[in-house]
Amino acid sequence: MRKNKTVLLVALLSVTAMSLLASCRNKNDHATVSQSSTPADSLTAPRLPIAYINVDSLLLHYQFAKNANEDLIKEQESSRATLNKRMRELQQEVDEFQRKLENNAFLSRDRAEEEHNRLTKKDLDLQELSAKLQEQYIVKQQKMSEQLRDTINSFLSRFNKDRKYEMIISNTANDNILWANPVYDITDEVVEALNKRMKK
Repeated sequence: MRKNKTVLLVALLSVTAMSLLASCRNKNDHATVSQSSTPADSLTAPRLPIAYINVDSLLLHYQFAKNANEDLIKEQESSRATLNKRMRELQQEVDEFQRKLENNAFLSRDRAEEEHNRLTKKDLDLQELSAKLQEQYIVKQQKMSEQLRDTINSFLSRFNKDRKYEMIISNTANDNILWANPVYDITDEVVEALNKRMKK
């Protein structure tokens, strides 16, 4: 009799355990279905009134930014060519001075010192020119950055009248936004509109 009770108890426990497991499995399945349906639901869910622009991509495709960058590169190359030409000329004069000095070709020590001072001043002038060209480049770069920022900000205020975003965020190389749903990325739309406006 005790043996039959034990068998009955074990059977009841097994049934209870199995029903608990089934219940948990159903809950987990329901949760899984709910979670897996979330992305599909998010397609129809209302979107937040925010957007972001990938700045690297904008600068790469916005014609104004491309033109500004090309102008800066040309100016930098022109400055470099001017400096290199002057440096080569100075080096030739220094080499000539050294050759004359070694061959005692100067009429007097004073004449040699005079030539040395002239070459030293020319070298200093060249350093000043280099600093001046660098400064001009930085000023132009800052000015173009300001113009670019102004054109984009001015455009976005008008662009947003129809879109009615509460916030438009800039994202550079994923620095500001670690992850975002691509539906919030309006970069292509903004670039296309900016380039159209520029052609007018």
